[in-house]
This record gives sequence, C-alpha cells and structure tokens, in this order.
Amino acid sequence: MRFTLPTPLQAVDVDGYDLNYAELGSGQPVLLVHGSLCDCRYWQPQMQPFARHGRVIAPSLRHYWPHDAHGPGEFSVEQHAHDLARLLEHLDAAPAHVVGHSRGARVALELALRHPGLVGRLVLADPPAHVADEPQAAHTVSPFIGEALRRIQAGDTEAGLGIFVDAVNGPDTWRRMVRGFREMAHDNAGTLAGQAEERIAPLDEAALAALAIPVLLVGGNHSPQRYAQAQDRLQARLPDVQRVTIVGAAHGMNIAKPHSFNTAVIAFLFGETPAA
Repeated sequence: MRFTLPTPLQAVDVDGYDLNYAELGSGQPVLLVHGSLCDCRYWQPQMQPFARHGRVIAPSLRHYWPHDAHGPGEFSVEQHAHDLARLLEHLDAAPAHVVGHSRGARVALELALRHPGLVGRLVLADPPAHVADEPQAAHTVSPFIGEALRRIQAGDTEAGLGIFVDAVNGPDTWRRMVRGFREMAHDNAGTLAGQAEERIAPLDEAALAALAIPVLLVGGNHSPQRYAQAQDRLQARLPDVQRVTIVGAAHGMNIAKPHSFNTAVIAFLFGETPAA
C-alpha cells in the first residue's frame, strides 16, 4: 500500500511559514491532524470517504514532510495548535470538525481548548493524555524517543524508527507495517529530534470539564493499554463524550480498519452512514 494524495498540496502562510495541506470536497469543514512520524498523507484512507460528506482539510504540521524537520518555529503541541488555528482562519473554515490521531489528537484537543469557537465536533483517536494531578512519566513514550533518536543520528534510521514505532504501537509493528507508512516515517524521521525535547503540559481538569464541544474517543481493541487508560481519564472529565472501539485494530486503526473507522467517525460528525 502506497500513500498518495487525491489532490495536489497547497500552502498557506502562517507567520512566515508555508504550511502545506491537502483539501478535497465541499461543505462542512473537517480538519485531519496526523501524529508522530506522519504527515497529511497518513489520511489517504479517510480523505475521499470524508469528502463525500464535507470539506476535508489535511495539513502537514510544522516541521513535517514536505518541509525540513529543522525549520523555523518550535516543535510543540502549542505551536502546532496555533498553526492550525491560523490555517482555519485563513481558509475561512471555522468552525471545523477536527479529527486527530495519537499525538495529533493531543494537538487537536489543545486547539479545542485554546480556540473552542473554531471547533464544531472533536474526534480523538488513541490520544495521549495526562492531567495535572497525575505523574506524566506513566503516560509517555519519551524514553523510547531518546533511544530511537540516537540510532537515527548514528545513521541507522531503520532501527531507530523500529524502536519508536514498536514502543508506540506494540511489539513487531514496524516489521509488519505497510510500505506507504514506512516510507512516510522515513520522510519524517528527523522530527523525532524535536519530539525528544518536547515537554507536553498536563491537561487542566477544569478546562476539560468546561469544554462544551461533543467529543468522540476512538480506540483499537489491540492498542497498547496506555491508550485505553488515557481515554478513561478523558471520558471521566469531558462533559459531552462518546466512545467507540474499532475491533481488530491496534493504534493505526484508520489504516488497518478504514471502513470501521470511517463509519464510526462519519456517523459522529454527520449523523450519517458513509456515502457510497
């Protein structure tokens, strides 16, 4: 499986940075936010199905392909959320439904907390989440990022990516991953340098409780347990939340089980079954 976009990349100036994105469809905007080692191509299995229901906007976050990982601007959840807010404003695409996966789900949540007026509905697929009264160390893969980065900087990118992907997704995931994902991860391997230095602030319980946006939590029944635990924490604190499990899928649920993922997300966002 190769990851290709159904539409050419476009760019918008965000504070002097050319933020690339792919756009398809019309109507209600849907913003897709990728996670670690990925970019806008990650959403290939979602773009055309979602575009039958709305206007799909899939950006590559700052520092990710097709840009240099060491370009301008800090590597942080806050920076990425700011960039997405500017993107939505520039494209006159607010309020947008926002779908985020993994670290991208944490960015999507940050966007909703900082700019609730820009977000209609929110889908968080296997989000990492810790709150202020809990130890961050229990909910992070940062030790693996350091080891993966050391391998990459020593010239063994394949081994470094394998360490990181297996730590995030589960043992032996990298070896079994589809070709398109492996190529995309190689394109974005340099972003682990920024991610290794990133310190994600804990979520504020009061802010979560005050978030008046409908939220769907999505997990795979084979995802590492820490993701289910993160969803437990969010489910206990968000006021308007639903939860769905994609059977037969692990962390990369939208790739492994695209029909099940798309059906659940489209039903939540649009109250419809996927268009044929």
